[in-house]
Amino acid sequence: MYSQHSERHFSNRNNWLRASVLGANDGLISTASLLTGVAAAAPDFQTLLLTGVSALIGGAVSMAAGEYVSVSSQSDTEKADLHKERHELEANPSAELAELTEIYRRRGLSDALAAEVAQALMEQDALSAHARDEIGITETSAAKPMQAALASAGSFCAGAILPLLVALTTPTALIPTLAATTLCGLAALGYTSAKLGGAPVAPAVLRVCLWGVAALAVTGLIGKLAGVAV
Repeated sequence: MYSQHSERHFSNRNNWLRASVLGANDGLISTASLLTGVAAAAPDFQTLLLTGVSALIGGAVSMAAGEYVSVSSQSDTEKADLHKERHELEANPSAELAELTEIYRRRGLSDALAAEVAQALMEQDALSAHARDEIGITETSAAKPMQAALASAGSFCAGAILPLLVALTTPTALIPTLAATTLCGLAALGYTSAKLGGAPVAPAVLRVCLWGVAALAVTGLIGKLAGVAV
């Protein structure tokens, strides 16, 4: 943000992008697999509708809760580290200054310059300097539980809606159509996540599609082992 030229960076998207990709991938694969198994039993329309809607709502709530609890645990750990660091800065400021100086010296600064930089940063915002350079906590990387929960729930719904719509609008050949649309959706997800994260597209698409094929194949295998023709 202080650069004199426009330069795109992607790390600030890590918190919500990871949760979004996980949610959409889970929503698409889990809902498609569930509907595939139910469709194999040739249920009536109401049963299929109830199954799909329940999968969407239950999965979204579950993903949000899981993300919130998981990221909250990370946030609690970060807060504990910051509390400890704040205490050390109050009790042993000279030792903390020496510690910060040593960090910069190991990064390549001369002894004098490392001491000067550490002193300047300690005077400006000692806790932020130690959080960033000693612990590795920055504003960009800090855990954000609510952001992760909302991103995960919303993306789960976005992923789950595709197989649900297919199940409700395809009167015949439902299972092959579900498989085809699921793989297309996964490919689109891999492409989008790669673009948003500034990563190569091909590995992202291949990775997510292979796992989708594996999930659908396992569903089919279980159906056959259970005596249901999938």
